[in-house]
Amino acid sequence: MSILNTEIKPFEATAFRDGEYVDVSDADVRGKWSIFFFYPADFTFVCPTELGDMADLYDEFTKLGVEVYAVSTDTHHVHAAWHKSSDTIGKIRYYMVGDPSGTVTRNFDNMRDGEGLADRGTFLVDPDGIIQYLEITPEGVGRNAAELLRKVKAAQYVRNHPGEVCPAKWEEGETTLAPSIDLVGKI
Repeated sequence: MSILNTEIKPFEATAFRDGEYVDVSDADVRGKWSIFFFYPADFTFVCPTELGDMADLYDEFTKLGVEVYAVSTDTHHVHAAWHKSSDTIGKIRYYMVGDPSGTVTRNFDNMRDGEGLADRGTFLVDPDGIIQYLEITPEGVGRNAAELLRKVKAAQYVRNHPGEVCPAKWEEGETTLAPSIDLVGKI
């Protein structure tokens, strides 16, 4: 069963952000767009490239009113140590959520069975707490923050323009579609 278009489940966790430990919960997500960016583990190989890529575009996400929560089953203490020891991770300004109990990861149905590690999963949550987009990629395939940014813009456009949809490769400012009987068989 897919969790797409379902409400996120309650959670409480501790995150590392801006040199401090901060508490985060599902209540913090309500009222704004959020990205939950799960990754298997700190001090690994593909993960820092993805987190660094997200850090490079973080300002673009915040301009759209989107907050980013990177989540692994490591603790917030491990996140702080990684942030301090890696130049790539050191540029992160978004939340690095510690999930050693696996509660957040399981709430998003993103836990690897028997491993205690999160899958490489991305979830876009709207201001109502509803999951609007999800993507799970295999262990060796890193994600692209620029493509995620494009998808966030499309999801926000569709939310703000009922009756319109964004076609493949849609970029902000391009033509959208208004599904109707007149379009059937003409695309």
